[in-house]
Amino acid sequence: MKPPEHCRYSKEHEWVQIDGDIATIGITDHAQEQLGDVVFVELPEVGHVFQVNQSLANVESVKAVSEVYAPVGGKVIDVNSSLTSSPELVNNDPYGAAWFVRIKLTNIQDFDQLLSANEYQSYVAEESD
Repeated sequence: MKPPEHCRYSKEHEWVQIDGDIATIGITDHAQEQLGDVVFVELPEVGHVFQVNQSLANVESVKAVSEVYAPVGGKVIDVNSSLTSSPELVNNDPYGAAWFVRIKLTNIQDFDQLLSANEYQSYVAEESD
């Protein structure tokens, strides 16, 4: 699946979409493929403040438990509680229904530092070599 153009991407395989000063964050299609079947997602509490690259959530799959890192800093204003009862959404719709959190950005420049869709695709291709 090609990464959506309207998102930005971290080298840790998270995606970010912004609307004003609100960032929606999830993991990429590449990340969910590497994980395999997701069986559990642990999300932070609303109100928690994260710095860039802080551990934001945990994803457990049949293969491993992986941390999800905050690609941008800010305060959690919403979590996708449907992932608690339906973690398989991460595998089925990583760029849509499987968003993890919404954060009120501390610094919009965090978003500007992330990779574009094309840059992310190139990064994944290099990483796979």
